[in-house]
Amino acid sequence: MLARKLGVSADYLETGSELRDTDERELKIADAELELRLAEHPDKAEAKLAVLRDEAVDAGDTVAAARANIALGLAAASAGRTDATIERLEAGLAGSQLSPSARPDVYATLGRAYSASGRPDLAVELFERCLEELEAGSPGDTTARLRFTSYLSYALTDRGDLERAQEVLDEVLDKAEELTDPYSRVRLYWSLARLTELQGKSVAALGYIRRAIALLEVTDDTLHLGRAHLLCGSIMLSQGRIDEAVRHVELAEKLFGPNPEPEDRANLYTDQARLAARLGRPEEAIARARAALDAAGDDYLAEKGNALWALAEGLSLTEDVDAADSVYGEATALLGAHGLRRDHLEAYRSWGAFLRRAGREGEALEMLERADNLAAEPAGGPQPHDAQQ
Repeated sequence: MLARKLGVSADYLETGSELRDTDERELKIADAELELRLAEHPDKAEAKLAVLRDEAVDAGDTVAAARANIALGLAAASAGRTDATIERLEAGLAGSQLSPSARPDVYATLGRAYSASGRPDLAVELFERCLEELEAGSPGDTTARLRFTSYLSYALTDRGDLERAQEVLDEVLDKAEELTDPYSRVRLYWSLARLTELQGKSVAALGYIRRAIALLEVTDDTLHLGRAHLLCGSIMLSQGRIDEAVRHVELAEKLFGPNPEPEDRANLYTDQARLAARLGRPEEAIARARAALDAAGDDYLAEKGNALWALAEGLSLTEDVDAADSVYGEATALLGAHGLRRDHLEAYRSWGAFLRRAGREGEALEMLERADNLAAEPAGGPQPHDAQQ
């Protein structure tokens, strides 16, 4: 009665605070989440979130603890800390009832982290569960189904299972034109671009990626537009269309801005290094490749393998034949364990061509033979050299 007369809550009269402990903690976590996203140096906000998570755990506030863990996991992903991403997001999802339709970004980030850590099978299992949940809870949500089908195709592609990746995309391809959400259509076209490029169908891949770019230009999503331009440039680079590749890579760099995510930075620098090598600029190629290695670190091993390959191509333009030969060996070993089959194969071909130019014909034939053996392997599932992609 007194609270009503004073226009406050009974909790305020009892505690002096207008918020309950759970509400106050939620407010603090939300504030730290915003600080984490907007601050130039997010370390303090991340530390604050960790403290709030521990307080929530001690208080038995599982909802707040899960929310804080998810925010910490997304922060770790932005910083390229793959193991921490997996640990925190798994803990956050285990402590909440968060559905794939409510926070698709959380599930997508966890799946990418699984693949980046060399465990695409876990990513496949995760996205298959998401699709099962969507089918049970929201069978009519075509947009969400397409989103997670695209994610599943990425994971299957990373695992080397191109045939099944094509199958899951075919299931939803006919519905693409019915979608009103442009981002869902972008994801589909992007999935098809990646898949057809890996199948050696570069013309079809360019067609899909151009459709994705056109949609993204309408939606003005600069991050994904930058990624689409980078993929387009990479495809053109593989076709030897250097001038066009340069234009797309330059656009990607502008769209990423001054502080791209580590994975985007590694991919960008790697393509810049490869382009510099093709243009006969060894110093620039080597510098860009080393920057790509720094960005990839030990969290993005497939990207690190590609960066080493780019570094080897740069070194091959110098007189240091032994250094180039050594780096080619590192690159093919890493790509064999964590990279895509196509990249592994092309790195061997590049190594063989380099050795032939250096007059080491016997070694060149050995590397080209390894490339031929890889090309002859069946592509229906993971192979020994890419089982840990």
